[in-house]
Amino acid sequence: MNKKKKDMPEIHKIEDTEEIVEDLNEEKSEEVPEEKGMETLKKEIDTLKAEVDRLKNEYARAYADTENMQRRLRNEADMAKKYRIQSFALEVLPALDNLERALSQECAKEAEGYRKGVEMIYAQLTKALKDEGVEEIDVLNKPFDANTSQAIMLEKKEGVESGIVTDVLQKGYMLKDRILRAAMVKVSE
Repeated sequence: MNKKKKDMPEIHKIEDTEEIVEDLNEEKSEEVPEEKGMETLKKEIDTLKAEVDRLKNEYARAYADTENMQRRLRNEADMAKKYRIQSFALEVLPALDNLERALSQECAKEAEGYRKGVEMIYAQLTKALKDEGVEEIDVLNKPFDANTSQAIMLEKKEGVESGIVTDVLQKGYMLKDRILRAAMVKVSE
């Protein structure tokens, strides 16, 4: 029984406990005067406010960066969709040129069936390209524009003022609002 008494902590009377609490309060008030405690708290509050402002600023920047990235990716996707046919159209244009050359030739009566087939292929191909936004650039008998045409030759022509396209050697094409291939032209002097 004696052993158990030694292991148990001492129990104070209630009066003794109140005195201990009062002593602790006095020690606390002696360590940090009330004004110094308020100043410390104000400094800590100011530090925390500055940290909150910094974090808000970082959040706003991160949000703006995310919005800008989304907008840029959306624009890139729109451009890719809008001009997806560009490389294909560039490869098909020489075939279209060859079909035009074939159609410009005179043919014998017995080759009319072949000519009709070539005309149908040409019409289907031009329609498919037009449906995708590929259109011929009309430059004949208009003032020369270096943005849409490439002058290959200059020629003097009676009754035509200088700088007018007199002949188209190779047609030019646009894909929506972008030059796909410039026209090769003769220009009057």
